[in-house]
Amino acid sequence: MAMLPSFTELVHGHQSMVFSIALRALGNRAVAEDLTQEVFLSLHENLSGIESEEHARRWLRRAVVNRTIDEMRRRQRRRGPSLEEIAEPAVSSEESDPFLLDQLRKSVRALPPLARMLTILRFQEEMEPREIAAQLDIPVATVKSRLHRTMKILRGKLERQPRVRSGT
Repeated sequence: MAMLPSFTELVHGHQSMVFSIALRALGNRAVAEDLTQEVFLSLHENLSGIESEEHARRWLRRAVVNRTIDEMRRRQRRRGPSLEEIAEPAVSSEESDPFLLDQLRKSVRALPPLARMLTILRFQEEMEPREIAAQLDIPVATVKSRLHRTMKILRGKLERQPRVRSGT
């Protein structure tokens, strides 16, 4: 039986995954950092129940998903100005259409909490529908149908956006 890594090793090994899920779902760096800290504090409090590295990874992913969905729901109940509208610092990439990527990010952030989380787990975390279903404890068919509907919504939003033409 393999030794469970120390808490510090678990933090170093998984903090980028936890933070990335929170940031992509919430669109706010400060809130994502706070949520990441909460998740790791909870891991520390529950460390005795963690059996392996893989168990820790699954536990962390589930914890960040649940806390992020809770935060998204809290934000929906609050009305008023939101820090979500402030753009994140740009990361250099080789993507050819930064305007389309920006619109896609905004469209994903506008999705309902569960649809947003399913999209992030499927396309950012590259999880298969069966893995997502196991992680969220919902039927695989539900994951597939919700992802299908979400992709249809996103395509529709992107198709309705005006195209910016360069050089004209």
